[in-house]
Amino acid sequence: MANTYDAQWFADRLGDRTSRGIALETGALIRSGVLPVGTKLPPVRDLAFALGISPATVSIAWSDLRRHKIIGGRGRNGAWVMGNRFAPRPTRLVSVGNFGQGVLNLAIASPDLAFLPALEGALAHGAKAAQLNSYERERILPELEAVVRSTWPYDPGAFLVTNGGYNAVYTLLHALVPPGAPVAIEDPTALRLLDILEDLNVPIIPVARDRSGPIPESLAEAMKSKPVAFLFQPRVHSVDGGSVTAERLEALGDVFEGAGTLIIEDDGIGDISEAKRHSLGRRFPDRVIHILSYSKTLGPDLRMAVLSSSASLVEQIQSYRSFSAGWTSRVLQGAVSWLLQDPETDGIVRHARATYRERRHALAASLQKRGIEFDTGDGLSVLIPVISESYALVTLAAHGIAVHPGSKFSLKPANTIRVATSVMPLEETERVADAIQAGCAVPR
Repeated sequence: MANTYDAQWFADRLGDRTSRGIALETGALIRSGVLPVGTKLPPVRDLAFALGISPATVSIAWSDLRRHKIIGGRGRNGAWVMGNRFAPRPTRLVSVGNFGQGVLNLAIASPDLAFLPALEGALAHGAKAAQLNSYERERILPELEAVVRSTWPYDPGAFLVTNGGYNAVYTLLHALVPPGAPVAIEDPTALRLLDILEDLNVPIIPVARDRSGPIPESLAEAMKSKPVAFLFQPRVHSVDGGSVTAERLEALGDVFEGAGTLIIEDDGIGDISEAKRHSLGRRFPDRVIHILSYSKTLGPDLRMAVLSSSASLVEQIQSYRSFSAGWTSRVLQGAVSWLLQDPETDGIVRHARATYRERRHALAASLQKRGIEFDTGDGLSVLIPVISESYALVTLAAHGIAVHPGSKFSLKPANTIRVATSVMPLEETERVADAIQAGCAVPR
């Protein structure tokens, strides 16, 4: 049975009666082991009465601890101690299992290592980058800016290099989103984007999408809540593989006319996509933040993405970065610049693009023969509807295959599975299709 400590017990041990003080001192009691995991906390009103403060003050303290997953529960059932770790955890990401030896891991939509360029020549070039080892917080190397600007989908006010696409999103949201301000995001979306927003503890407004992108009517409804930002993937969706059409992009732009909402475009798939780059930056250069990641095309260990926006917004994002690294390695920037101009690398990317397409279509063709149809889309994975998500996951696991539950990518219930076709060998196609067919059956 869980331990119970009454309100007076707490009141005798809490000296600081501000919401922050209550959170810190309760946290210290948990961290020291005085309040073990499973401890039932007193009702908010009872503790507030014992402390002689407003119930709202206790509620704010409990919310802070709840945000860090230190306590759980609310309402009539009360709250209890969940854990003693105070570092925020990306709960959706850490729920991805370690599947061990012998399992075909199709849960992580990563690039096939066989289709990433060698880095020796690129790093040798990067080691000669201008201003190497300077503490000057340079936003982007001039040579890299010249290369990316030539193919950027619009003419921005300024560029900034970050340590990967998710680092860009994390940094800009912390720099630009006020505490408690709502953020709209297409649904489904990348699970790590949801982790970042949930860590920010802001209201999240889902915007429905179809195969052509976010639905304008759903976005218009979300705009009634006055979100400070809207986050979407303008090129290829990392979950369902759909591409935003040019017509849909313009319709979304029409919804944004006259509003001050920041528009965050996350191009995480990059140039392994068959879709062309495009951006609302042409219409709203002062409030679009366009991000292009190079992890899927050139290699995750380069930790490289480039974002663009107005000079004012880039300055605010860069100022926030000064709390941490301050700038991205010039060695890596020089390496990316070299790779983007290397004809051999270009050939590798084109070959990867064609192979990923072949793998997606091979699985789609095999499943079609079994009466299962879905849109193959673009990119590194496919999203397949199932009758029962949990049944499908267990069934595939029994066949030695790991996939990702679609519900992790959504704020709403879902019965889908995401299959990372990018790392699926063609010779495994029939085995994977057989397992998916079994997983799509009616649960017994």
